[in-house]
Formats: sequence, structure tokens, C-alpha cells
Amino acid sequence: MTTRAAIDDFLKQKTLAIIGVSRGGKKFGNACYKELKAHGYRLFPVNPNAETIQGERCYPNLGALPQPVDAVLLIVPPVETEKVVKDIASSGIQRVWMQRGAASEKAIRFCEENGIQVVHGECILMYAEPLVFFHKMHRFVHKLLGKMPK
Repeated sequence: MTTRAAIDDFLKQKTLAIIGVSRGGKKFGNACYKELKAHGYRLFPVNPNAETIQGERCYPNLGALPQPVDAVLLIVPPVETEKVVKDIASSGIQRVWMQRGAASEKAIRFCEENGIQVVHGECILMYAEPLVFFHKMHRFVHKLLGKMPK
């Protein structure tokens, strides 16, 4: 289960790899990339099929990054997440956020067994301040329904 402490800890990390940005620029991963970059995060897009993403150099995998990152944001299908968490563990990265729809029980269990703090089942854009109107409303509704992590 994701805790508010895990969310806050992840958001304090300012150098992130983001896996799930597309070349076409129309996927949710690209929206996350753009918004987090505007919030001051230093982001390294990872996509083995792209040389650049939104004008920035893209990397084929975590091992190709030019410097260590504090955490990884995953916005990929669960089957891909299950592969990437192994790379995260071997890279020594201690934090991962599995965006809604990216998590699987197998990937979550792997992270927990390997000492990787994992956030899952939550939308990072509902927590990364400052919030835009849509995400502010989304968070408000979750609070009303009692769905916010404790």
C-alpha cells in the first residue's frame, strides 16, 4: 500500500529518470515530462526507440544515463514495469513511482523484496506542486471519497 510518506519522499527527489515518454509526444508520459520539468525537476527521458524527446536527449536505458538519478517514474505497461524494476535494482536506485496502470503485483513485490521504496496506484500529477486546476480537482474528489493515502 502506498503511504503519504512514500509519496512525499519521492517528490523531494529532484533528479528523475522517466520511462514512458513517446516520440510522438501525445502520450500521458509526455504530459508528465512537460509538467514535472516545469516544476523544476531534472528529468532524463528513457526510451530505447528515441534519440530526443521534446528537444532533449533521450537515453536507451538506465545504464546509459550520464549521471545517477534519485528515482524513476514508470509510465509503461505492467509487463514492461516487471522488466525495468530489475534494471532499477541493479542501478542501485532506491525509489520508483509506478504511475496508475503501470504496476503489477509481481513488480511491487520485487521492489519490496529488494529494498526499493515504491509508490503505485497514484497519479504523480495529483501531488507534484503546484497543481494545475484539473489535478487539483482530481485530488479534491479523492479526499472527499477518502481515497488519499495516509
